[in-house]
Amino acid sequence: MSVTIYHNPKCSKSRATLQLLQENGVEPKVVEYLSNTPSAAELKDILGKLGLGPRDILRKKEAKEEGIASDLDGDALIKKMVAHPRTIERPIVINGNNARLGRPPEQVLEII
Repeated sequence: MSVTIYHNPKCSKSRATLQLLQENGVEPKVVEYLSNTPSAAELKDILGKLGLGPRDILRKKEAKEEGIASDLDGDALIKKMVAHPRTIERPIVINGNNARLGRPPEQVLEII
């Protein structure tokens, strides 16, 4: 099993999700996405695995603070999210072709 978590160590939900994975015997690859931001192609792939659109994982408060227009969607929104990674919801856990948003953290147990 190759599990990856897109993680922000300052986020309590992200820390709780990582701890939950470890408590269930999973040592995931940890990607601190604020300093190791996924590319637009990688983010599209992640969205496909989540079955969500970019707006579904957009942190609205941070997007507003970054001046991201509320009418953006699709590739334009993904481009802005890559440029401003703090606008990406976290944590995201990926296992193979499956992914879950760790909100609540227990949601990730569905894919391990």
